Amino acid sequence: MTGTEIFTALERHLLSDYQRDFPLEPRPYATIAQELGTTEETVLALLRSLEDEDFISRIGAVLTPHRAGWSTLAAMAVPADALARIADIVNAYPEVNHNYAREHRINLWFVVTAPDRGRVEAVLAEIEDQTGLVVLDLPLLEAFRLDLGFPLQWN
Repeated sequence: MTGTEIFTALERHLLSDYQRDFPLEPRPYATIAQELGTTEETVLALLRSLEDEDFISRIGAVLTPHRAGWSTLAAMAVPADALARIADIVNAYPEVNHNYAREHRINLWFVVTAPDRGRVEAVLAEIEDQTGLVVLDLPLLEAFRLDLGFPLQWN
């Protein structure tokens, strides 16, 4: 099965054409719909469906670090039998925008984003209090610009 069989032409455009230069205006999905010859409701429904089916994980801006709030990378050494339970505790914080397990002694990694450094520190302290585990705070030392757009090929 090829990419052209999995996705409709409209879905392929949504996945490919708006990874960069997303319309920055009050109703960006209406603009996208107009450009693609469809309706805003169709665009929103297709994006929800792609997210529900785990083809996309998020739609949002990538901002220069610490220009709008504060964030840090954090990590914990979690016993394997407690990983799911501890991940649920971490995920319960709206300031945690993603986390992932790694095969290492320090095996749970996550990013905390908040309006200021004080709230980030408070979230890390609360997670330590709730879990009884040390949270390693790994703040940004040097920023690197990563292009998070991925060229998609539809053979």
